[in-house]
Amino acid sequence: MKRKRLTQIVLVIVGLVNLAMIYFLYMDLRHSSWLLVQKNECDPMFLSFFIPVGVFLLMAARRPSEHRSMIALAAWWNISHGAVMAIQTVEAWNHGVHRNFADVILFLVIGVVLLVLLPAKREAVTPGLA
Repeated sequence: MKRKRLTQIVLVIVGLVNLAMIYFLYMDLRHSSWLLVQKNECDPMFLSFFIPVGVFLLMAARRPSEHRSMIALAAWWNISHGAVMAIQTVEAWNHGVHRNFADVILFLVIGVVLLVLLPAKREAVTPGLA
């Protein structure tokens, strides 16, 4: 029971952090910083991926075993995102641009923690044999 509770707490925290990205998305869109300052139209689109993941992780927190695939998706999404960011950071360093690895580590840790806490597969119940 402790593992389920820990899973729920982690899902709520990660879900709320992802959902909080709505603020940054709002600020990018409101001030057109993606166009005027950053000159990168991908940033608002990128931020928009976090928000639905946050909503679904919050929904999964109620009954994690029923939302195993959503938790696995979020875990692998964080791991793949961290891996891409690691490559970008190494490339930045190779070109003389010093970037911090903290965000890379954060995404990788979130992904691994979600995988470790992934609920076990539920046994299929065959009608009439229970």
